[in-house]
Amino acid sequence: MKAVDTNLMELLKKAHRFVVPIYQRVYSWDLTECEQLWDDIERAGSPERLANHFTGSIVYIESDEGTRTSREPDLIIDGQQRVTTVTLLLAALAARLDELPDDQQEPIDGFSPRKIRGIYLTNEYESGDAYFKLILTQADKEALKDVIRHGATRSTDSRVFTNFTFFVEKLREATPEELATICSGLDKLVVVDVKLTRGSDDPQLVFESMNATGKKLSQADLIRNFVLMDLPPTEQERLYESQWFPMETLFRNEPSRFDQFVRHFLTVTSGTIPRRADIYDAFKAYASQQFALGVTRASLVDDLARYARWYAAMALGQEQDTDLAHRFTDLDELTDVAYPLQLRLYADYAAGILDRDQFIEILDTVISYVFRRAACRIPTNSLNNTMATITTIIDDARYAESIAARLLTFPDYRRFPTDEEFIEALTTSDIYSFQRRTYLLDRLENHGRKERVSVAEYTIEHIMPQNANSTWQEALGVDWQAVHKRFLHTLGNLTLTGYNPEYSDRPFEQKRDMQGGFRESPLRLNRGLGQLPEWGENQIRDRAHRLALNAVEIWPRPIIEPIILTNYRHDFEAGRRFDWSELHTILENLPAGRWTSYYLLAEVVGTSAQALAGHLQQHHGCPHAYRVLSWNGHVADGFRWTDPTDTRNPKDVLMSEGVRFEGDVADLEQQLTVDDLRTLNEGNSE
Repeated sequence: MKAVDTNLMELLKKAHRFVVPIYQRVYSWDLTECEQLWDDIERAGSPERLANHFTGSIVYIESDEGTRTSREPDLIIDGQQRVTTVTLLLAALAARLDELPDDQQEPIDGFSPRKIRGIYLTNEYESGDAYFKLILTQADKEALKDVIRHGATRSTDSRVFTNFTFFVEKLREATPEELATICSGLDKLVVVDVKLTRGSDDPQLVFESMNATGKKLSQADLIRNFVLMDLPPTEQERLYESQWFPMETLFRNEPSRFDQFVRHFLTVTSGTIPRRADIYDAFKAYASQQFALGVTRASLVDDLARYARWYAAMALGQEQDTDLAHRFTDLDELTDVAYPLQLRLYADYAAGILDRDQFIEILDTVISYVFRRAACRIPTNSLNNTMATITTIIDDARYAESIAARLLTFPDYRRFPTDEEFIEALTTSDIYSFQRRTYLLDRLENHGRKERVSVAEYTIEHIMPQNANSTWQEALGVDWQAVHKRFLHTLGNLTLTGYNPEYSDRPFEQKRDMQGGFRESPLRLNRGLGQLPEWGENQIRDRAHRLALNAVEIWPRPIIEPIILTNYRHDFEAGRRFDWSELHTILENLPAGRWTSYYLLAEVVGTSAQALAGHLQQHHGCPHAYRVLSWNGHVADGFRWTDPTDTRNPKDVLMSEGVRFEGDVADLEQQLTVDDLRTLNEGNSE
């Protein structure tokens, strides 16, 4: 690699051709960045400013021949946004100078229209793409060629035309003296010229290090570059056009979800959940493992693209099967952590391992599990691990049953709420402040309907109003304050209406009988309200219970015969179908100077202390296992180091890390609690 400070105009002059590889993102600088570049050039060109102006780095891979006489282009891997914008300014400058009288067309030496085009923009005696000194990628390619060739704009989505027009307008407002200042400023631009030699330099490493400046790349940009950069240009183009571009097109309306997809893809294929900030590094590690196994880049992209199509069907509304699409919409409204499981299900569905009816049954079970937990206000901190680990216990012969059994046998904080707990939560808790209140009311309204009602057209109405005026106080009775406080925001007192302003704080009888009132309402949620003579505590309780029973039907809890469920529970606890990745995550994060017990760890991961201890004994590679002690704070009798020749006393190691002992008992104040352990597990998902 050779890096030198270089005058940018000199670099463009000597370069035969720069090409932006097809895997690079499209030109994306906006008007704010163009304005900043204009200001920088204007300051650099001012008469009182003598020094040059540094404007970043240009990193490129020299052509295979490695000489400037070669007619092969150099590939820009960093700095394309800057080079493109300066090129647009030069093209606009040439177009503006063409409009001036002959004696004003060269504000400073070397900056006439003919010289700008012939030295910095084109190769005068070449044809085709070789005529242009800079070739962009995708739709921007033709846009830039049109600007340079014709000096004109046309309607297009490309920012090439938008920014070219911006510079044209700025230059038309400039005086002859200001034009000279811009030319002088351009001539003072300095860059770090970083030339990489193919075969001896690692373009990917350089590219990553340079990403700290300029317009920050998304993880998707980095992944695309990682996959395609090392391929020969023709193979890059083939793979990009046949596989990568169609995959990216799936995300064109929601590009930010590509990063989310890759995270879910890695979770389901590698078995670990990468941190959100580490998606690119995790993908590189996964890809490197695949390459070591003989998987080609084309096969890797093909695999990624297949999963992307399934993800798009589930998350981006591209599923054609209506019944599946409705369930995907439900899950997407409820949570974004079920996708690893959904991707596994869709993969088996596409392969014929899982039939459509089972697929729907499992989705319904997962929806019920997620929503019941939300309604019961059970913390969702570990839900991503729960969904990720479900994939490891699937029994293909009993696909739906094995998933339902795992959900039904989770311990307390990961439990599948019973009907009783679910009904209690729905009838007594504050539903008005419930994050999923609209989802709840929507599904209650549309359950059993052949044609769905859009609840977006309605607002949530408190039947007993938030402001209990004297009429309502009298209707509620002597304990009106207690009734109002306890039942105001509960499910029984909430409904949907298109007449919220009209209802206001009116008495119940008026809300019932007015035009558009409850008696005339077409909504199922309002059935029965039109026939009630009054509204108070008993009516609220009755309606809440009725709606809660409907909710139990909409979000059912799976039923498995007790003896079968007991057998599953034994299998899970014995580890035969148990996924230990959650345990390993916690162990990796166990801090020095603290300890925990087999019992508490087992409670967190959902197994028995005996099964957990057995796993640690049989799998000596578990990190920090010596920080796990017996319930009474003693080092377990059966503890063994990974290295059989290691003779250290675990107690001595713990003491060296700061754990205090009284005799052979570790200090209870330094013991990690169940909540502490759950926090360590959650830390893996940030």
